[in-house]
Amino acid sequence: MTAAAEFHFDFGSPNAYLSHRIIPQIEARTGVSVTYVPVLLGGVFKATNNRSPMEAFAGIENKQAFFRRETERFLERHNITNYARNPHFPVNTLLIMRGACVAADEGKLAAYVDAIYKCMWEQGLKMDDPAVAAKALTDAGFDGPALLARTQEPAIKAALVANTEASVKRGCFGSPTFFAGDEMYFGKDQLRDFEEAILAAKG
Repeated sequence: MTAAAEFHFDFGSPNAYLSHRIIPQIEARTGVSVTYVPVLLGGVFKATNNRSPMEAFAGIENKQAFFRRETERFLERHNITNYARNPHFPVNTLLIMRGACVAADEGKLAAYVDAIYKCMWEQGLKMDDPAVAAKALTDAGFDGPALLARTQEPAIKAALVANTEASVKRGCFGSPTFFAGDEMYFGKDQLRDFEEAILAAKG
């Protein structure tokens, strides 16, 4: 019996983007599709009294430098050459995370996720600007204005809230978070453990 494999993500996390780049390889090796679950990181932080690493570790000598080097090693290991830190970071992701719920409702989540991650962590766009987001989505083949208009629908807003609350209830405190069945894994450094759990569940 195969355990459900899930990726709980927010576009504002560079480590979630990097995880997204590796997930297709995990799917290919395991034969299991990973379900993407959009959550609002700000809502997760509020519910769990968490803070971003940039804020939490700001006063700790050497830690930020280590994280930068750790990211460089990850990029080198996985031959990721087009990652670029977003100059507008941190970006308010409420609009584009609601957009993910719209895309999921329309059966277009995979294409939407690819497009937004490229905008955020390859092209460095200011995706909390509605005009920028609308143009970027249109350039990616979506009807940008129409998709973003739907982000104001009560059902879409409620869907993101529900996803976020359910994720926190299961143990989520940040992004990227992965679930293999009921087992939770946090951070891109646990992708191997996540993959091993998926394989173990297959028997």
